Amino acid sequence: TVDRPLTFGAFIAPFHPVGQNPTLAIERDLELVVRLDQLGFHEAWIGEHHSAGYEIIASPEVAIAVLSQRTKNIRLGTGVSSLPYHQPLILADRMVLLDHITRGRVMFGVGPGALPSDAFMMGIDPAVQRDRMEESLEAILALLDGSELVTREADWFTLRNARLQLRPYTHPRFEVAVAAQVSPAGPRAAGRFGLSLLSIGATTAGGFDILG
Repeated sequence: TVDRPLTFGAFIAPFHPVGQNPTLAIERDLELVVRLDQLGFHEAWIGEHHSAGYEIIASPEVAIAVLSQRTKNIRLGTGVSSLPYHQPLILADRMVLLDHITRGRVMFGVGPGALPSDAFMMGIDPAVQRDRMEESLEAILALLDGSELVTREADWFTLRNARLQLRPYTHPRFEVAVAAQVSPAGPRAAGRFGLSLLSIGATTAGGFDILG
């Protein structure tokens, strides 16, 4: 066997006190990842939220695109992309674009969405979010595979003979991880599709968490 060195990563929601200058808060989040890269951290995961007012990054993809130009080695992941909030083809296309922009440093963390207030504003019943996550994830993995055209008909999205316009930069594709926090839906999906597991529950319970 080959011994591998222990690596460290950071899961960044990020949290900020309500009333803090949001422009400065976002810049601090970006600067934090730059410093983590300089310190030799292996990866950083950046969250997606839309309603609480203290987790203020709405698009981890945009943040990753910026950070790809400010960092050199650290891997950058969506932590997580809330799949029920996005059309699967569009999200898969964006992640492939990021894979090229980062030269293979992007990771795709997915989940059903953690804040009920996000889902409420979009008219999504929280009871269906985990099922929708799996429906979307199945479609996205098929699109990333690229071996055949993808047709899917769900009650909230449609794909007709769909394919991605670009193949991923990473062969055969970038790492995909499913979030696990409270319910068994995340580990079940990770096992079903053979994906990595992003254990947010363990992070909350006493792992390495960074508060903005």
